[in-house]
Amino acid sequence: MSGSRFSTLERSSSGGQTGEAKAVWQPSDSISVRGVDYTIRERVGPWWKASLCHKKWTRQILKDVSFHLESGQIMGILGNSGSGKTTLLDAISGRLGHKGNFFGEVYVNGHQLKKEQFRDCFSYVPQSATLLSFLTIQESLTYTALLTLQKCSNDFIKKKVDAVMAELSLSHIADKIIGSHILAGISGGERRRVSIAAQLLQDPKVMLLDEPTTGLDCLTANQIVSLLSELAHRDRIVIITIHQPRSELFRLFDKIAIMSFGEMVFCGNPMEMITFFSECGYSCPEQSNPFDFYVDLTSVDTRSKERELETYSRVQVIVAAYKNSEIFSKVLAAIERTRCMKDLPPIPFKNKDSPSAFYKLWILLRRTTRNFSRDKMGIIMRLLQNLLFGLFVAFFLLRLRNDLIKGAVQDRVGLVYQCVSAPPYTGMLNAVALFPPLRAISDQESKDGLYKKWQMLLAYVVHFLPFSIISVAIFSIFIYWTVGLYPDASRFGIFFAVVLASHIIGELLTLVVLGVVQNPNIVQSGVVLLNSVGVVVGTGLLRTTEEMPTPFKILSYLTFQKYSSELLIANEFYGLNFTCGGANSSIAINAACTFSNGIQFIEKTFPSALPHFTINFLILYAFLPVLAIIAVLSFKMRERVIGRQ
Repeated sequence: MSGSRFSTLERSSSGGQTGEAKAVWQPSDSISVRGVDYTIRERVGPWWKASLCHKKWTRQILKDVSFHLESGQIMGILGNSGSGKTTLLDAISGRLGHKGNFFGEVYVNGHQLKKEQFRDCFSYVPQSATLLSFLTIQESLTYTALLTLQKCSNDFIKKKVDAVMAELSLSHIADKIIGSHILAGISGGERRRVSIAAQLLQDPKVMLLDEPTTGLDCLTANQIVSLLSELAHRDRIVIITIHQPRSELFRLFDKIAIMSFGEMVFCGNPMEMITFFSECGYSCPEQSNPFDFYVDLTSVDTRSKERELETYSRVQVIVAAYKNSEIFSKVLAAIERTRCMKDLPPIPFKNKDSPSAFYKLWILLRRTTRNFSRDKMGIIMRLLQNLLFGLFVAFFLLRLRNDLIKGAVQDRVGLVYQCVSAPPYTGMLNAVALFPPLRAISDQESKDGLYKKWQMLLAYVVHFLPFSIISVAIFSIFIYWTVGLYPDASRFGIFFAVVLASHIIGELLTLVVLGVVQNPNIVQSGVVLLNSVGVVVGTGLLRTTEEMPTPFKILSYLTFQKYSSELLIANEFYGLNFTCGGANSSIAINAACTFSNGIQFIEKTFPSALPHFTINFLILYAFLPVLAIIAVLSFKMRERVIGRQ
């Protein structure tokens, strides 16, 4: 009976008939999708033209899609690329965003869902699920459980994770590193099972999976589908999109849906599919894979206009036959019957006891630190990259001198230039190398409602601060005392504080851009350009600020390099006395000795450095919270933009 399930048999002795069985009706979970349409409006035109000059184009992605599934069933959605399979999953999981117009109704247990309820009802495993490379399977699942189930004890969470791993046959590799394309770890099929396990931690009744077999060999793909079939038969509903399934999987699906150009060409059980297409005059040849045959049959050939019209007409004939068939009538009847039933179970929302924002931040910080702590080479480079740069500078300069003829001013100015420009660059390298994987997993997990993207951002910022402090401290101690900068402990403290701020600003600036730009290579190029412009405009080392055109002079106040360079110049040159050759030096040489002490140099080239020393220091460190706030806002904007795509 559609929309119901019969349980144990009760025997009745009434009427003198012993052994008469009476079925006890129990309602089961169900999902019904009726009349789903999705259209988007795009502007089409050359990239060099403004968006407003592009032509408007309305494209229908989904058209009048309906189906009905009950607990214990698995449905495979087939279709060629662009047929609307993934969009259908996005539609019923609430991941379409606001870019297009969605129409239709989605019912769970006869209750119509509101759009904001989709995400909390359906579990979704995307095609390219992201996992942190250096965590073990058990650690990855444990952190996911902690982000989901705060009020549960550690013992409960451990039992929950162990049970899920056992259900997905992951227990024997629980302590194995997940790995990546450059780090040996688990196989592709095992990665798919870990992604499925992460969703099972929330006890979903409805699971959606987008192409879970993509990139897997035939044997592993079959094992994944068999596993999903078993999960469905354990009182769940499973819907998957699948590309080129083997014929051996035919018996595993309770329902098969075939899509073409956003329309449902067929939806029914496997035997109904064979019968339906045979009645339409398209019998599957013997020893042919029915999946391949019927997907090819319902695909539109766009190689030529004539072939496109011919194949599209054929698809429309099949769609019309399906809409007029008894199979489709049964689907609509089941949907209507479920809607009208009483005493149906409530909507089975996922088991999610959302922790507090602070607790989520703490778990994300722990997970990020655990993941990166196993990257030994990465840690070594993060701690010593500034020192490696300092070694080169130290061997190049050797010791600074106070003799103007021997480059006392030039060498110090050059060192300041390097200390202003290099630390932000190393900070940028850290962010570009480390944060994109975290950004990818935050894009995925934020759609599941585990946390907000900006929380992952803040966790990363807190994580990298100790590494930045240690790395800059190693560099500062080495370079300051090796090359012979002003020998004073307080001066060293100022030098360290300025270089540290520049390093952190470089990393924060990169995070701001990463929130807006997807490609890390473009981000790297963009931040290098910004840093170079800041050095040229802000430091006054290429052209003094007083001699700059007014627009560049105004722009210099927006660069952190202006304040860091003035601080380092004042910190080093104040109180410094110069010599100019020996007693027998010529008048020509003495004419080159413009300054007798550092104060004269500061007043000549950086007149605001001394009077604004404290203000410059405060402004430089004000860049840190300002950039952190802008980074949070950029990731909030990213969350909205991705939601609209």
